[in-house]
Amino acid sequence: DRRQRQMCIRDSTPTYNCANFIGETIESVLAQTYQNWEMIIVDDCSTDNTEEVVKSYKDLRIKYSRLQENSGAAVARTMAMQQAEGQYMAFLDSDDLWMADKLARQISFMNENGYAFSCTAYEQIEEAGQKNGKIISPRKKCDYNRLLLDCPVGNSTVMYDVSHMGKFVVPNIRKRNDDALWLQMLKKEKYIWGMPDVLMQYRLRKNSISSNKLKVVKYHWICLLYTSDAADDL
Repeated sequence: DRRQRQMCIRDSTPTYNCANFIGETIESVLAQTYQNWEMIIVDDCSTDNTEEVVKSYKDLRIKYSRLQENSGAAVARTMAMQQAEGQYMAFLDSDDLWMADKLARQISFMNENGYAFSCTAYEQIEEAGQKNGKIISPRKKCDYNRLLLDCPVGNSTVMYDVSHMGKFVVPNIRKRNDDALWLQMLKKEKYIWGMPDVLMQYRLRKNSISSNKLKVVKYHWICLLYTSDAADDL
């Protein structure tokens, strides 16, 4: 019914050559205690068997599509956001994992407090999945200027109210396009509100785009160039 469609949480998941991890990521969504979700996976022309792994899951809530050419995570995520309908949108990278009660607890946190934009704490795991003991906690609330300084927002912890904020085009930069997106969104909503609960596991990978910390600093400032009016809402 209409209410069910409105409360459905759409999960935006871009992927590229993640066959070794995406099955575990999908299973973390299937395990959610909040079951009114749809997982939209957009493949950026993987050359491994990512498509085969995804299509081995027969749940009709899992939607798979593939870009016509390799275009980058930002383009894949924007396409996933365009396809999504419903009140809430969440983000999940194709090698990260959600705790089983992630959606249920976060949507309650937002509804009970009237928040339109939120994130949670998360913990790091090594590439093979073992915990390393490091937990990253968000600030209770973070505005545009605070995010520019040092506010940690884990991409796979973010959820927002689409009916309140609308949809966005993900800034098309190779690295830190998620931070650039949050900055763009914080021009529309004053705060992103942080939950102290650890509800996501972030996988550290040796060859990931964000593994070189010096280059990440450079891209942090490039993000500023993509929070102007040039990146219009959809």
